[in-house]
Amino acid sequence: MFTPRGNAAQAYSKVGVETGVEAASPHQLIVMLFDGALLAISNAGLQMQQQNPAGKGQSISHAIDIISNGLKASLDKDKGGELAQNLDALYDYMCNRLLQANLRNDKTALDEVSRLLADIRSAWVEIAGAPAAQSATTSASASAVA
Repeated sequence: MFTPRGNAAQAYSKVGVETGVEAASPHQLIVMLFDGALLAISNAGLQMQQQNPAGKGQSISHAIDIISNGLKASLDKDKGGELAQNLDALYDYMCNRLLQANLRNDKTALDEVSRLLADIRSAWVEIAGAPAAQSATTSASASAVA
């Protein structure tokens, strides 16, 4: 009748994430993507230290997937103009660095991408917290990533 405790915890965790996604604003969803990518990169670093190439590869693949199919795919290049184009190129660079990190066991590359993502995440959080009556420049910046 009841699931084992571990399964219940996993189910609860999954529901919590799904509820968070359903209730999140577009800005919060982007922050969640940044958080997911940062967590995957952190996990890849741990797997690298533990000499677990399969786990490292899975974590790096997950980070690349979030960057490519989440962050990069969410860019509005028509409204975002040059900023969106620059972010697109930066996301490509990050994915290439993550591939190099995987192939060469390069912790420095993981750290570099993590810093870049953390910087963009910080700016995104700042934009999300800004008052609605800001200049058109800020609005254009926000639409570049949305």
